[in-house]
Parts: sequence; structure tokens; C-alpha cells
Amino acid sequence: MKILTFSTLFPNAAKPHHGIFTETTLRHQLATGEIQAKVVAPVPWFPFTHKAFGQYGVMARAPKVETRVGVEVFHPRYTVIPKVGMYLQPAGIARAAKPVIARMIDEGYDFDVIDAHYFFPDGVAAAMLAKYFRKPLIISALGTDINLIPQYPRARSMIKWAGEQATHSITVCEALRREMIGFGMDGSRITTLRNGVDLELFHPIDRAAARKELGMTDFTLLSVGYLDPRKGHEHIIGALPQLPGVRLLIAGSGPDKAKLEAVATAAGVAERVTFLGPLPQDKLRQYYGAADALVLASSREGWANVLLEAMACGTPVVASNVWGTPEVVRVPESGVLMPSRDAAGVAAGVQQLRANYPDHAATRAYAELYSWDDTTRGQIDLFRRAAQQPMQAKARATASAS
Repeated sequence: MKILTFSTLFPNAAKPHHGIFTETTLRHQLATGEIQAKVVAPVPWFPFTHKAFGQYGVMARAPKVETRVGVEVFHPRYTVIPKVGMYLQPAGIARAAKPVIARMIDEGYDFDVIDAHYFFPDGVAAAMLAKYFRKPLIISALGTDINLIPQYPRARSMIKWAGEQATHSITVCEALRREMIGFGMDGSRITTLRNGVDLELFHPIDRAAARKELGMTDFTLLSVGYLDPRKGHEHIIGALPQLPGVRLLIAGSGPDKAKLEAVATAAGVAERVTFLGPLPQDKLRQYYGAADALVLASSREGWANVLLEAMACGTPVVASNVWGTPEVVRVPESGVLMPSRDAAGVAAGVQQLRANYPDHAATRAYAELYSWDDTTRGQIDLFRRAAQQPMQAKARATASAS
């Protein structure tokens, strides 16, 4: 079976960690040996590649075509109009991708299903393309595409339309599925398939050796994520005055670094906060395995991959009680849910974890319940059913005509 993976959230040579979860999903699908794949991952058009232009300059350096995880990846350019072009993006992405996909089909890769990730703008664009090329479509909802963007009525209408065009939709947690049903989407055509964790990549290491190498002596918290308000890093920093002797490491990049540094200084804890910048996954594994706890204080999440990644390394978590997170942090071995999403809630969660700290082996054993196997099997089964629907419709039409 041939699939076309479609998403703007996919890594490229210029930005190798961008949307890495989409590539991870594809890698596990390919590992079954049951599918072939090509990827169309549009990137914003921008005329300059200099680092002075920030993320737009970085994305401008993405190649037009590259090979990743053994498959061809195409990066057509679409126009972005900052601040005012939100509702134009789906059509712009579809317009940019259409000739690439048409050429792909002409050259012999006539795929069976479009596998689209992220409902807006990606899923809406994919729905336009599926309609044009007459292909079955699966769209996966990941988080903010359902728990944030639909607060804009026009975007919600477009998301709902895309869901109606899709053969089936996937959500990474039940909370997102309930939300989609709540704004009028057909629950019988939405399946929850939670993300898995790569248990080979993320695994326990020699904790004592890693702590010595990284200079960890005190109880150490790790926060991983983009540096913006949604991730709640400021709440973790704000909790440190209530957690004497506790240190915090923050992995990630983003626009709020200077602001967070100022928060740490104002709270009098700057010497206990270290900004690590973005880390490759093998280096992140070392920090997961050395830290005493991962803390995630997000305001919204679909299925936060960092939670299971930390647990797979044997490290429990303290997390905000939002959206799909309670579906991940379910037992004491996994960690605790903080009572409130603020500095006091973070402090209380850390204190609760320390008072009943789980065995690292038990935390790892819990993470092992979340391998990719079942999720990948569910995805491929949905692809096969979707691919069969056009044939069934054609058979019904032929029978009716005779």
C-alpha cells in the first residue's frame, strides 16, 4: 500500500527537529514493511536565508527535495502573510502542493491514501487536495489544532469541513475526540490512537554516571519545550523559592528566553536555573535519565510526547492536569498531576512526588505499556479501510448500472 504523508510539521535539513513526531510516526509505519511512502511537507516561502531573519530564514534554507527515513520528502513553498493570512494558508498550501503531487502521480507513485497531520491549516489543505485528486484522506488531530485554533469561528468551520471530507480522523487522546464531537464532528468517524514512545531510543542509562557528567548534585527538575507562555516555564521558575535546594534545567528555544531569564532573576533563583537550548534526542535522553523529575506546566496539550520519553528513561513527571495529560499520568509510578497550573501548583506537585518517589524501574515498566506497536497497527488498519472505500463505491456503482 502506498501512502502520501502530508504536513507542514515535518523535519528538514535546515530544521531537523521541526515536527519530529510526524517523522517518528512515519518511521514506525515503514518498519512494518506493509507500506511505501512519500512525504509532502510544505514550508513558508521567504526570499532570504540569513540568520538575521530568524525562523523564516531557517525555513528558507530547507531543500526542495531531500531523503529522510529512506523516503523522498518534498518541500514546496507557500506564501505566508503574517498576522492577516491565517485563513488563506490552507488554500495557499494546497496550491503549492498540487503540482508536486500531480507530478508524483504522473511519474508512477499513484498513492492509495493521504495521511495528513494537524487539522489547521494542514488538514484543511489536505482535504482540498484529496477532493481534487479523488483520494481517501486520514487526518490526525494533535493538540492546539483542536484545543486552541477552533476558538476562531471561521477556522472552526474550516476544520469541521475538513473532518467531513476526511474518510476518517485520528486523535491522540480522548479529550481531543470529545472536543471534536462537541463542535459537531461525527464521532463514529474519529478514532483515538495515542502516540507511542520509542523504547529503544529512550531507555534508562547509568543515572549516577550521567549525573556526574552533567554536574547534577541537587534534586534536579527538567523542563522541555518551546519557550513561550503556553509551556508554562515561568510557573516552574516561580516555584523554586518554595523548593529550596532544587535546581531547574530548561531545554528548548523560543522567543521568551530573555523574559524567563528576567523571571528567574526577579525571583532570586537565577543561579538555580540553566537554559540548555535545543537538544538532539540522544542528548535529551541523557538529561531525561539524569534528572529527578520532568516538569510540564503547559496550558494545553494533546498527547505530550515528552512525558512518555522521560518515563521511558525511568524518570517520573509532574504535569499540569490539562487535556490529554491525565490520560498519560495515570498511576503513581508515572508521576503526579499538579493541583493547579501556577507556581504554587508546581511546588505542591514536586513536593508530593518527592514524598512518595517511585522506583525508576517501575516508571520504565509503565512506559513500556505505550510502545508504538498498537498505534501503528491501528493507523495502517485505517489506511487499508480508507483505501478500500473508493473500490467499494465503484463496485456499488457498477452493480447499480447493470
